[in-house]
Amino acid sequence: MELKLEQRSPAEVEADALIILEFEDSSALPAGYEPMRVAGELTGKANEFALLHHVPGYRAHRVLMAGAGPKAKFTSSELRNVVGAAVRFLKSKSLAKAALVLNEDLATPEHLAAIAEGALLGDFECDQHKSDRGKTKFIDSLTIVSPSGGAELEAGLERGRILGDAQNFTRAMAVEPANLMTPTVMAARAREVAAAFGLACEVLDEAKMRELGMGSLLGVAQGSAEPPVMIILRYQPADKHNNDNHLGLIGKGVTFDTGGISIKPADKMELMKYDMCGGAAVIGAMRAIAQLKPSIPVTGVIPAVENMLGPKAQRPGDIVTSMSGKTIEVLNTDAEGRLILADALTYAQKIGCTHLVDAATLTGAVVVALGHHFTGMFGVDEALLERWKHASSAEGERMWHLPTGPEYREQMKTVYADIANIGGRDGGACTAAMFLKEFTGDLPWIHLDIAGTAWLDDAKPYMAKGPTGVLVRSFTALATNWKS
Repeated sequence: MELKLEQRSPAEVEADALIILEFEDSSALPAGYEPMRVAGELTGKANEFALLHHVPGYRAHRVLMAGAGPKAKFTSSELRNVVGAAVRFLKSKSLAKAALVLNEDLATPEHLAAIAEGALLGDFECDQHKSDRGKTKFIDSLTIVSPSGGAELEAGLERGRILGDAQNFTRAMAVEPANLMTPTVMAARAREVAAAFGLACEVLDEAKMRELGMGSLLGVAQGSAEPPVMIILRYQPADKHNNDNHLGLIGKGVTFDTGGISIKPADKMELMKYDMCGGAAVIGAMRAIAQLKPSIPVTGVIPAVENMLGPKAQRPGDIVTSMSGKTIEVLNTDAEGRLILADALTYAQKIGCTHLVDAATLTGAVVVALGHHFTGMFGVDEALLERWKHASSAEGERMWHLPTGPEYREQMKTVYADIANIGGRDGGACTAAMFLKEFTGDLPWIHLDIAGTAWLDDAKPYMAKGPTGVLVRSFTALATNWKS
């Protein structure tokens, strides 16, 4: 999609449809259409649309009144969603050339970024493997008609384009089936990103991981014919002297999860191709970080495996030795994400990361606790938590802080090893987080459980059914807003 910013009168814009925001408490209806409000045909509620044809005084063929909710509560997050919903509405009408009237109070870099993100995210479809994909409708161009212009607004629009493209890249990776998105293919995608955007990339193979002592990760991988990999993407800022901090982003990359010997139910098991969404989000964020060039070094670490059944598969009761030297009793082979992340967190420390943030579709328990509306957030370092809350709030990605504490660690005590990989049914998301904390040393660390937010079971007005690309924008904001 082509995104343009223009300073001109909305009445002069030529487009298939001109989008105008309609608030609940402030109407922008063209002259002569006021009775629509009186009749209740248009109230300004979010995601309510009215398509007006051949409106006098406008060169656009149609005017789309897009409900935006109450103006007093309208933020860049609401703007992102409204634009996404408007794009999807226009696509359904086979309208390819759109324009958006930007209100004067919304002419800021933050809002321009939100518009670009919303438009690109709304235009994305998960139909890349359909034989008739040529029939899919897309928006060719969106012109933002602004009362003002300048380099800052253009920069905001470009930032939004970078983030929207990166998030869609992540979604495109996640929608791939497991036969086409193996750990090896995931590594190839990371290499392509590195080559295109100037990142350093290293991929550890099974032999190297065995040499490093990554028994926790390799235990998960041993049931699959697909070899495991550890993907490392590195961003280094130009100023190498302002680098006291080094951000590590760690993403779970289980390209398919059967549960192993502790096999999952057959119903909806096909969704387990999404068990690599944390890793995909890290790759997507590194793609954006490389272009936006924050002042802090950032390294993405993605352990990628398949969790399969087979004659060599890990068994309940097996004991493995992690890279940290700690031993783990594997009581449930379906609690595999934490096993691969344990070695990834240890490796991130080994290569010099000073702050760790991990992302994983880790537990069904977090979905029971929070549904599909919030990402579960865990951590005890207040300074890092504040950085993360600011970044995720600015990007409209909702987090809920769940507890960690010694009581949850106590649930994973075992006679036979240093720690068990599960702690029973109670507090499952919290015990999973405490398991990971065991492998973070004394470093500031945040764990993000995206099991409820990594994909949509049903389409939203602003986004297609399927993977969401959650955390790409927040990861990027955390890095770009970092102040030493």
